[in-house]
Amino acid sequence: MSRILRIILVLAGIVGGASLSRAQFSALPQSSPAAPRSRVVVVKDPQATSAYVPRADIVKSMVDRGLLRLTGKADLARAWRSLVTTQDVVGLKVYSGPGPNSGTRPAVVRAVIEGLIGAGTPADHIIIWDKRQFDLRIAGYDALAREFGVRLAGSSDDGYDDAVFYDNAIPGTLVAGDLEFDQKGTTTGRKSYVSKLVTKQMTKIIIVAPLLNHNLAGICGNIFSLSFGSVDNTLRFLTDPSRLATAAPEIYALPALSDHVALCVMDALIGQYQGEQMSMLHYSAEVNQIWLSKDPVALDAMGIQELDRERQAAGIHAPNPASELLGNAALLELGVADLNKVQVDVAK
Repeated sequence: MSRILRIILVLAGIVGGASLSRAQFSALPQSSPAAPRSRVVVVKDPQATSAYVPRADIVKSMVDRGLLRLTGKADLARAWRSLVTTQDVVGLKVYSGPGPNSGTRPAVVRAVIEGLIGAGTPADHIIIWDKRQFDLRIAGYDALAREFGVRLAGSSDDGYDDAVFYDNAIPGTLVAGDLEFDQKGTTTGRKSYVSKLVTKQMTKIIIVAPLLNHNLAGICGNIFSLSFGSVDNTLRFLTDPSRLATAAPEIYALPALSDHVALCVMDALIGQYQGEQMSMLHYSAEVNQIWLSKDPVALDAMGIQELDRERQAAGIHAPNPASELLGNAALLELGVADLNKVQVDVAK
């Protein structure tokens, strides 16, 4: 099934923008026999954390080894330059709301920054970003940005582009900071506008997502982190898992976002299997892994599987709504949701 046909089916909702059920998704052909499998590189080191604190030197080695394995290049400079050029402005999308212990850990972002600068990317061409600068500072990224001379930016702080948006029939109650609320004083809207930070400044995006539970999305991973960190008027999708399952993949699929993603990194040093925006280390496990791929869906599917495993080990049963979201993402050909079709390479 072609990508265009898949997108038409989703936008038609088979028919009307509704998400697919598990049965509907399973009935669709997932890929042609000749289609290559998705590929994820996994790097493991039991010494990567100590008492839930990342060890920066080991994390750097893990990211380096994983990147070499993923790209097949002989050295790190060539590996990074196969993903971004020295002329690109590279946005490192982190998930900072839960803070440094449960959100994206600065040690992983440090390793990426060191790799990019070592490959010739100017420091002022690197932006650490999330929805709000306030969260980034609380999570420790302000100090990291000063150390390397890279930029720190919040997508909501930079304002939204009135020419680039996601339109959904579900109206949302607008709040201060949303484009139409600030410009027109309107109280409801059906458009979610993309930040100018994304549309006007960055040419490439590297997502660094944490292995962290999300009660509606299943995981605060690549699809949710990039899509909901880039647009306004999102509260309307955060009250119902089916709404979220439709909106998150469709927002990610906007060319302003998906066309610029060069690499996805899963910070799987620690997995938090309960909670979302709060750090709960008593509901966490040291996994001591870094996963790298160009496929955000495969990484999120692996992450959800790992979080389910951790919940089972802790004797916790929690329903997982993520199959619908990942099914829609696969339908839009953002990646592979069926882990049987994902090639997992373990880097030495």
